Amino acid sequence: MAQSLDSPLGNETVNGDGFGFGWYPENAHAGDAPAFFRSIEPAWNDQNLRELTRSVRSPLFFSHVRAAAGPPIQQTNCHPFRHQNWMFMHNGFLDGFAKMKRDLTFAVDPSLYPTILGTTDSEVLFNLALTLGLTDDPIAAMGEAIRMVEAVGRERGIAFPMQGTLAVTDGVTVWAFRYSSQGRTRTLFHSVDVDTVREMYPGAERLKLFGSRARLIVSEPLNNLPGVFNEVPESTVAVVDASGYHHEPFLATND
Repeated sequence: MAQSLDSPLGNETVNGDGFGFGWYPENAHAGDAPAFFRSIEPAWNDQNLRELTRSVRSPLFFSHVRAAAGPPIQQTNCHPFRHQNWMFMHNGFLDGFAKMKRDLTFAVDPSLYPTILGTTDSEVLFNLALTLGLTDDPIAAMGEAIRMVEAVGRERGIAFPMQGTLAVTDGVTVWAFRYSSQGRTRTLFHSVDVDTVREMYPGAERLKLFGSRARLIVSEPLNNLPGVFNEVPESTVAVVDASGYHHEPFLATND
């Protein structure tokens, strides 16, 4: 809710065009589909969201606040998007999407096409990655999808087709990507391990609420405490699993 009202590092400092909240129910089995709550209300103004966050328990949450850059404000355009047990969200845009939309949409597997319910570039990108094998190899499939976007875009004279940070999860692992065609991508951060934060700030009572395996990936830090968040570098994917964080190069310029 705080970032919906004030996002100082974001391209849009206020994100009031809807939000989405996805989670895997507590005690769910591997492969179970996540639950969703999405709304066109501003996140700071939705009482139902406050009620949900007080009572829902889950090992993994996805949340997104939206500033509509073109596609209409409607529930089906709110992130995250879902396919079976997978969730996806995107902070950014495909530049010149209107010029690329037909080719990119036609590249989506016909079996997935009916599941595209909204009109955003992000949902098309997700389904394009699914078509290219996201559920088998998220890093390779997302890379192929973005390279296709860049190829189609440049054929139409778009210099920098891809911009943004992306997050995808199967309910166990999270892959968070930071990449743009221009190499000037929107920010992406993740928290350091909780035990380290407790050592740095022994008097912070709030830290007692978190388990030792708590992890947080955000577009920008949620507080001003030095050392709590690390920035994910350009052209990098941060992989988060039970063992912690791992960084891998993603679509470096020599790929």
